[in-house]
Amino acid sequence: MAAKVIVACGSGVATSQTVASKISRLLKQRGVEADVEAVDIKALKHAIKDADAYVSIVKSDEEFTIPVFNGVAFLTGMGQDAELDALVAAIKDK
Repeated sequence: MAAKVIVACGSGVATSQTVASKISRLLKQRGVEADVEAVDIKALKHAIKDADAYVSIVKSDEEFTIPVFNGVAFLTGMGQDAELDALVAAIKDK
């Protein structure tokens, strides 16, 4: 079964779609099966219920029960490899 990764930004359109697409491509290159879904921040509480990981593009003080990763790293490329390594480690056995 594929892991589920949620990517959220303020509107769920441009930024989260860009990051979700990039993460999906990078995971595929590493042979990791995952469904990567972009949502807006208002839909996060619903979308995250059955997710295995959350990639955050906007800051939140909320605590989550699943691993949270820095989406800005995927957007800018700075620190991307470390975030990707951590994401792969968190979801590879899902």
